[in-house]
Amino acid sequence: MDSSAHVSDPTNPQIRIRSLDKNSIDFVLSNTHLSVANSLRRTMIAEVPTMAIDLVEFIENTSVLADEYIAHRLGMIPLTSHTVDQFKYTRDCTCANYCKECSVEFSLHVKCTEGGTRSIYSTDLISSNKDVVPVVDSEDPRGIILIKMRKGQEINIHCIAKKGVAKEHAKWSPCAAVGFEYDPHNNFRHLDYWFEKNIKDEWPLSKNAEEEVEVDPEAPFDFKAEPSIFYFNVETVGCLDPQAVVIKATRVLQEKLGGLQLALEEDQNPDSNANMDDGEPWV
Repeated sequence: MDSSAHVSDPTNPQIRIRSLDKNSIDFVLSNTHLSVANSLRRTMIAEVPTMAIDLVEFIENTSVLADEYIAHRLGMIPLTSHTVDQFKYTRDCTCANYCKECSVEFSLHVKCTEGGTRSIYSTDLISSNKDVVPVVDSEDPRGIILIKMRKGQEINIHCIAKKGVAKEHAKWSPCAAVGFEYDPHNNFRHLDYWFEKNIKDEWPLSKNAEEEVEVDPEAPFDFKAEPSIFYFNVETVGCLDPQAVVIKATRVLQEKLGGLQLALEEDQNPDSNANMDDGEPWV
């Protein structure tokens, strides 16, 4: 197998951005291990903090939709989270329930008085913080449709948005999808494709295959070879810029590894911890 497939220096990973727009980023991560690349993928999906509606109080609801159904729709509305680092997690805040340091309040009070059907959109939510508002698409500045009401129906609710991560609930995920691929030619034989007649016709290669060379199938197979090039395509829901998702995910990984390193160092020096517990000074 091609010697370039081996990781030359996994301590010095590199990123090459192929495309970047408002809601997606396509990049190549190289010179690292598969476990690191997969950790980055999982962190972007589940551990980058954002803001999302977590509590909903219904004061009045005479629409045809149940309270629980509306509350679920409100929770899944993407909120701009560029200032999420300024907020505390509720579990870390000293307030009794919620406050400005750990939450943002939203209100919605609409009554349909005209004939026909009136649609209520996410932009009808009134936020107490101008930096945390529902995400809108340039194609439809009204936002996401929440409810349709007829004449005489009324909705009056009070919402609390909090900081969280997607491993607690999917509503906090900044990503709509994260595409992840390595070894597009299957040189490492990690995949076993099922096909009827011709594998190349039934399993067309992705665009990532253009960046790598397919090895000779008759060449000796290197069982020690490891992938070192990984292709990412991150699509966000709009609450964070795509490059911010990658940067924040990298920071989360660094913090976790730092905590693990400290725990290992403390475990290797149990006598030092015992001296501290006994109130004796270190020698």
